[in-house]
Amino acid sequence: MLMRTDPFRDLDRLTQQVFGTPARPVVMPMDAWRDGDEFFVEFDLPGIDPDSLDLDVERNVVTVKASRPELDPGRSMIAAERTRGVFSRQLFLGENLDTDAIRADYRDGVLRLSIPIAEKAKPRKIEVTRAEDRQAINA
Repeated sequence: MLMRTDPFRDLDRLTQQVFGTPARPVVMPMDAWRDGDEFFVEFDLPGIDPDSLDLDVERNVVTVKASRPELDPGRSMIAAERTRGVFSRQLFLGENLDTDAIRADYRDGVLRLSIPIAEKAKPRKIEVTRAEDRQAINA
């Protein structure tokens, strides 16, 4: 049987499997939403040892690093699609979030960040004074 191959199609398929696509990233897919005065981000990290998680904040950039152990080389694998080794993802936050008060929780393979809205970004009332309440200066 003669099979026709397209090296460009095969390269494109391999690239999508390794790096993912914008619609389906391979490493650390996330959801983000705002609920009241808090912003939430969840990263899917199944099979990660919680001790391997590392979160850093520098200015308004949160970096999440994690590692998944390499497979046993003596194991005869049929499929190995999950990313192994160390991987990371950066999240750029707006100025309206309080990066000093970020909380992180890892449960059931999901890392959840809770980031409060900064006080300076919350809506507030401004008192209006009446001009006639001021006293005029006589010269």
